[in-house]
Amino acid sequence: MKPWMMRGLALALCGPGLAWAQVDLSALDGQMAGPRAQVLVLGSVHLSGMPKTFKRESLAPVLDRLAAFRPSVITIEAISGEGCDLVARHPTVYLPEDMARYCGSTAAAAKATGLDIPAAIAEANRTLRDWPQTPAPAQRRHLAAVFLAANDKASALVQWLQLAEAERHAGDGLDAALVATLDKLATQNNENLQIGARLAARLGLQRVFAIDDHTGDAGEVTNEDIYWKTIQQAWESKDPQVLATRKRDEALSRSEDMLALYRFINDPGTMRVMIDSDFGANLRAASPRHFGQIYVAGWETRNLRMVANIRAAFRDAPGARVLSIVGGSHKPWFDSLLGQMQGVDIVDAEEVLK
Repeated sequence: MKPWMMRGLALALCGPGLAWAQVDLSALDGQMAGPRAQVLVLGSVHLSGMPKTFKRESLAPVLDRLAAFRPSVITIEAISGEGCDLVARHPTVYLPEDMARYCGSTAAAAKATGLDIPAAIAEANRTLRDWPQTPAPAQRRHLAAVFLAANDKASALVQWLQLAEAERHAGDGLDAALVATLDKLATQNNENLQIGARLAARLGLQRVFAIDDHTGDAGEVTNEDIYWKTIQQAWESKDPQVLATRKRDEALSRSEDMLALYRFINDPGTMRVMIDSDFGANLRAASPRHFGQIYVAGWETRNLRMVANIRAAFRDAPGARVLSIVGGSHKPWFDSLLGQMQGVDIVDAEEVLK
């Protein structure tokens, strides 16, 4: 029997989940020349869902601790301009209402700047390549307008917040409508803006990186009503530990102690309970069509694509200090997947938030 036939026979005899050969990559970077990247994944609440009593000022202690980490790259859970342009050209990927929620319209910015999304992305990249050490206010206004045209609202806000109050006016590509948009973004309850953009501006960074990806949501599920009913039934846990964890989360959300809330969300014990009550419960739920497995597969697809976008954000910056701000349920996947990357160390969020 020829060698290639023997290999084929051996592979055919392997049981499920077994491989002919495995290569352990965990020590590949053991003697790597050069600095290691430090990646901090911050599990976050979605501030848009906070109680009416929430005050943005209560985030100050959280921002102080994140600033002490000194990130050089910040990523946020938002779809990039490229992603929004993609789904606009392929409307079967998202429903129209999802497009409005995730991306929004750039018509006003296109009118003011004369740039569509691809042209605006190219202009932003060109501008940043030649960015001076001390940019003039007009340059920041121009770049803010370009970022809005590129459907990168958070990065536009990064530029806007680094302008003195007297310089926050129309001109250099910004018209009155875009100024109003930027002023609204500055007060909007959204962690991408109130943590990501504000921290970037505070540290003198020029942008944040949008890394969300919903292209895996386009899978076809027969009878979506039954699918979502099955998923939601799995969520309805009566386990005392799950109920206590949810109650604590709600109490902290109503308080003004956002540092305590973020410590709680990023506690491994909290994450284990919440992940098991969501994804674990769905994997255990019996369904004729295995809806729970389909749900988790979609979630993992999204996380894999998001992590790839994070890796791309600091690909050209060995030794970068990276802060990734993302909904708390993503954090275990992000920590696990990013921790497998070469030259990357995962930073303990609990230590940073002490």
